[in-house]
Amino acid sequence: MSDFRLVGAEVLRADGFSDAPLSIADGLIVAEGGREVDLNGFLVLPGIVDLHGDGFERHLAPRRGAIKDLAPGLVATDAELAANGITTAVLAQFWSWEGGMRGPAFARRFLSALDAAEAIGTDMLVQLRLETHMLEDYGAFEEAVTEHDVPYVVFNDHLPHAALAKGKRPPRLTGQALKAGRNPEAHEALLKAMHARRDEVPEAITRLAGRLAARGVRLGSHDDATQSDRLDWRKRGATISEFPETREAAETARSGGDAIVLGAPNVVRGNSHKGNVSAGELVEEGLCDALASDYHYPAMKQAVLRLVSDGVVSLQDGWALVSSKPAQVLGLVDRGDLAIGKRADIVVIEPSTGRVGATISSGRFSFLTGEVATRFIG
Repeated sequence: MSDFRLVGAEVLRADGFSDAPLSIADGLIVAEGGREVDLNGFLVLPGIVDLHGDGFERHLAPRRGAIKDLAPGLVATDAELAANGITTAVLAQFWSWEGGMRGPAFARRFLSALDAAEAIGTDMLVQLRLETHMLEDYGAFEEAVTEHDVPYVVFNDHLPHAALAKGKRPPRLTGQALKAGRNPEAHEALLKAMHARRDEVPEAITRLAGRLAARGVRLGSHDDATQSDRLDWRKRGATISEFPETREAAETARSGGDAIVLGAPNVVRGNSHKGNVSAGELVEEGLCDALASDYHYPAMKQAVLRLVSDGVVSLQDGWALVSSKPAQVLGLVDRGDLAIGKRADIVVIEPSTGRVGATISSGRFSFLTGEVATRFIG
């Protein structure tokens, strides 16, 4: 990519919007130089940093069993991320008893494919999501984190404990079993065995979390429901609270200085699809450090625009929830804002429609279309 000097646009910098030129050279934001491009009428914003997204699953395996070469799926994921202004994407990959695309075998394939990926514009990082009751898998999981230099681990527990405790057949068991490649009886037996060892989990997960943290891995919890949940995870070093289900859990995270990540689709919908606390309300109350795409990449930009339209935040403060603040949560000090010396991670947006006209990742186009393309190409 050639070096550019973007002029005429409203550029969002750390101290607010300015129409001063923005220059790009050698993949970085620089003080001066480059071919002049007139972007009058457009907004130039920091590239979106998505801390948790599993929308890539539909690209890697659109149907059950259609999991062959993962490379084309990663290229398709890259294209969707770029079209939505995302320049850094944390791909949230399960390590779960659910099997299929969420099982350990697929997780290893996914990690290897991402390590080998070529011609990818978006900076794709990995979050591995460990199901905490898979005690027999802890060693293999830890080896995978080390081998693939995974920077972020989140702990989940999706076992249907309520049904198992009552001796009832868990909901959706047959479908889950087919997805995992097991017969329903074997799948139910596995769930019961993991549930039976639940008292061993707290101590085991504390030891595992300690070893991962010692390697510099960032740790998070998922779906905190109570004050006790959040306090327990904080003691283990999991200082990122993803998608807290209640205001109580979010307030506990805030009081302890933990990072709070909320789902952008929840904001776009106006409520949680599971009946949990409204993410929009938590943002309004200051109980949010970052929005994440969760299962829908377009929701990142849409959520900010909805919050601005509803008068909850300014565009500057709202955009920080998808750029500078998530970068801070993951310790990505080289991106998140358009300061000199930072990565040239940029999204150009048409204010009247909210459409992305260009996405630039580390100084290279990952998406370019419409009038913005005409301005750059001439």
